[in-house]
Amino acid sequence: MIGTTKIFSIKNIVSVSLRSLVYAAMVTTAISLLGILSYIMFNGVKAYKWSLIVGKFSSDNPSMSFSIVTTCLMIVLTLLIAAPISIFCAIYLTEYAKRKNIFVGWIRLATETLAGIPSIVFGLFGAIFFGTVMGFGYSILTGCLTVAIMLLPVIIRQTEEAVKAVPDMYREGSYGLGASKLRTVFRIVLPSAMPGILSAVILSMGRIIGETAALIFTLGTVAQFPGWPPGGLLDSSRTLAIHMYISTRDGGSAGREVAFLTGAVLIIVILCMNLGASYLGGKVGKDFEN
Repeated sequence: MIGTTKIFSIKNIVSVSLRSLVYAAMVTTAISLLGILSYIMFNGVKAYKWSLIVGKFSSDNPSMSFSIVTTCLMIVLTLLIAAPISIFCAIYLTEYAKRKNIFVGWIRLATETLAGIPSIVFGLFGAIFFGTVMGFGYSILTGCLTVAIMLLPVIIRQTEEAVKAVPDMYREGSYGLGASKLRTVFRIVLPSAMPGILSAVILSMGRIIGETAALIFTLGTVAQFPGWPPGGLLDSSRTLAIHMYISTRDGGSAGREVAFLTGAVLIIVILCMNLGASYLGGKVGKDFEN
């Protein structure tokens, strides 16, 4: 009895200690996030001027209006390129490819390698291949193609995990009713995996919005509105992240205020994009189920 009591007491101590560590990590993460957001938003509100958001850019008024448009355009175009390729690749790897297929091993090796390459290397590749060899120069198209390559491993991995998490009984039930492989994937598997795929898309949006190193080499830093697509895709511009970096680097104390305001706007844009993606993902999932 004494030995059993000691074992139970040790187990209880370990359990309470681990639970305390988990709660401490959760609280630390929440406090850190709230602290960063509060600091940026507070300083951004202090530097708030309507002309800095929607005004015309000049040396006296470093407006970010063109950066907001460029950032939204970059997000939409990059996801239109990267998301279909990544999702179809993940579906092939999980639903169609055989487990001992050599080609599958090469694909996984390629995605793991891409995930570990620094963003500045992607920027150099994009500037040389898309900018020089393909002749796109410093442009939105060069930036989108470069960042799309960076997003492939992120979306592929997340989509794979989401598709694998779908219970096999769903597939078996669909096959039992006479559905084909393709219909089962698009009518049963994908709707069930939609929350995980949506998470991958949201993570990718954050990567696009926060990227600077690769885009400085490919998109450029020109302070101008891009022209209307498709012709505007060959125009150079800058995103909110690049605008914030340049304001901090070249603007002194006034530039830091502009950077804080840009950071606050960046947080609001990310929040709106995430809410919109969540709503759209839920709607698409319901449409698939119907």
